[in-house]
Amino acid sequence: MTFPSLDPYNRGVVRAVGALVLGFAVALAAGAFASDSRRAVEAFVGRLAGARVTDLTITQTLTIYQPDGRHPQSTRELQVYFKPPKRRRVEQTMGAQREVHLTVGDRAWVRHGDGQVDEVPRERGERDRWHLCAGLPRSAGDLLAEWRALGVRDDVSHVVQVRGRPITVIGAGPGDRVSPSVWVDQEYGVVRLITPERPSRRSELVDHACSEHRPLLNGLYFPYHQELFGKGGKLLFRIIVRQVGLNGNLPDALFDPEALRRGG
Repeated sequence: MTFPSLDPYNRGVVRAVGALVLGFAVALAAGAFASDSRRAVEAFVGRLAGARVTDLTITQTLTIYQPDGRHPQSTRELQVYFKPPKRRRVEQTMGAQREVHLTVGDRAWVRHGDGQVDEVPRERGERDRWHLCAGLPRSAGDLLAEWRALGVRDDVSHVVQVRGRPITVIGAGPGDRVSPSVWVDQEYGVVRLITPERPSRRSELVDHACSEHRPLLNGLYFPYHQELFGKGGKLLFRIIVRQVGLNGNLPDALFDPEALRRGG
């Protein structure tokens, strides 16, 4: 069966209708992916409704690796104090040297071993993203916004099986290993975070893997093992958590920049 050829006007109409249908289909698909991403995040945060976290105290060991990614370069002990949403104090000891790093909102300070305190650019703490893997109670909207700020698209997602567990990958399609993404386990929370090393250097991705999740409180799990991999899969550092203290009523002075300058 043959059809008469279309005149120029009708060909234009057919093309316009085809483009409209294609655009509509793409929009529907994007909406479905975004819905899947939000659904996975909402399922996770919904499990944390009974978990009340006012502060955390974390004792951990940080091992930094040489550029070859195989041999340890240095090891230091860290004491981390955290008050949601944006107050964090890290006391770092390596040998006889002790430093204190303080972050409050979008500002950061360092007290060096000699007692001098300097305000430093906030991006110097970009690698310190353990809180993104900690599963702390937050809204789905807050989590997605935080990930978008790291370059993760929430309109792309798919599900994979990792060690027999379904994981929702947000920000990348099947087989995509070069896009920023967050891997979410609906019970444990974030188990993998692939993001730019710094927001201004989108092509240089780091892979933050979180494992050994242990129950902390009312459906909240905490990762006791974290690793950061750089270009070529080379190991940059490893964190082993020794102890986690919850809701210890930490004093506000721990997060006061003026108290830090006074030696507190």
